Amino acid sequence: MSVTVVQTLDLKGLSCPMPIIKTAKAMKQVSSGELIEVLATDPGSVADFKAWCRSTKNTLVESDEIDGVFHYVIQKG
Repeated sequence: MSVTVVQTLDLKGLSCPMPIIKTAKAMKQVSSGELIEVLATDPGSVADFKAWCRSTKNTLVESDEIDGVFHYVIQKG
């Protein structure tokens, strides 16, 4: 069974706390188990997304950075 990303959020250029706020809003629109991809440029988003996923019971499936763009894949818990 393959799971695919259902929504991509381009949050580049936004500073804390906006990437988390916009991701939280988008998560309300998807079903449990579905994946959202997030693109951000705020270096603080690395720690923010780890902490937010732990506190909301969502899963940070993937996290990496390429050329200053942070890429996250989050599974709704």
